[in-house]
Amino acid sequence: MKKSVFLSALTVAGLAAGSAMAQDGGSPTLAAVKEHGALKCGVNTGTPGFAAPDANGVWKGFDIDFCRAVASAIFGDPEAVEYTPLSSAVRFTALSSGEIDVLARNTTWTFTRDVDLKNTFVGVNYYDGQGFMVPKDLGVSSAKELSGATVCIETGTTTELNLADYFRVNGMEYEPVPVDSFTEAQTQFLAGACDVYTTDASALASSRSSFENPEGYVVLPEIISKEPLGPLVRHGDSAWGDIVRWTLNAMVSAEELGVTSANAAEMAKGTDNPEINRLLGVEGELGAMLGLDNDWALNVITQVGNYGESFERNIGESTPIGLARGLNAQWTEGGLMYSPPFR
Repeated sequence: MKKSVFLSALTVAGLAAGSAMAQDGGSPTLAAVKEHGALKCGVNTGTPGFAAPDANGVWKGFDIDFCRAVASAIFGDPEAVEYTPLSSAVRFTALSSGEIDVLARNTTWTFTRDVDLKNTFVGVNYYDGQGFMVPKDLGVSSAKELSGATVCIETGTTTELNLADYFRVNGMEYEPVPVDSFTEAQTQFLAGACDVYTTDASALASSRSSFENPEGYVVLPEIISKEPLGPLVRHGDSAWGDIVRWTLNAMVSAEELGVTSANAAEMAKGTDNPEINRLLGVEGELGAMLGLDNDWALNVITQVGNYGESFERNIGESTPIGLARGLNAQWTEGGLMYSPPFR
């Protein structure tokens, strides 16, 4: 009798849990995020333009916008985010342990990070490559002139192996100066502890923009690696990965389709373009497939903006970071950015 009652209780509990997961698109992570009332997003400890707190302690940047976009998709509120600043060394542990729900921290998509570390990269939000920055008075115009240099390099990153490979292939030697964070790298470099600072070219531009005398430093022309940067989630909840992936796709598609934060609400009344209508929830039930409201993408675009709006606002050519779109332009403009279709 007792065993029967126990099994019945388990059955009821299982049905209740199954019902909750069904309402959340089958995603236990989504159910947990909703119960918590906010998205837990892992970000950089401070990279201007990408993720950094302002003078009032408010986090802003290109990666921060992505966290806000996921919160908009789930809650209709871009402020429903708790930010956890993470160093390179601990970022994957924080994700795998459940400390955070998504990592949006200029992280390169590689085989081992995807397969061996059991992460799921949901896409690329910035196509980058590793570069080198030196003081102008070092008198160097090419990375091939750096043999014998001391190099500040952040541990736990892809830049360590890239650096070793580049110098080996070119028959050069160097002395590494290991640092634990972006901030420490800047401090050591400016203090003269190393001749060279190497990391992703976007981060070099971010770093240089914050210097008191940016004109005194030069980013060398060589790009020595492919660094596809993107947000990621842990393995084991593919339905949650779908939500995060299609939030990024919604921002990219919106730019291509001409949907902006300024016109999305008007377009949501209906257009002649069926893909825009599906994106904005006018036609179809794409939101329900994700376990979200049908206006999830409309909320993302009106509250955060499309991909191009976020890029230009945070890191574009009119900002102190000053990055051109380059490879990150839409495919219709000669870049690599495009989303799978919303159908």
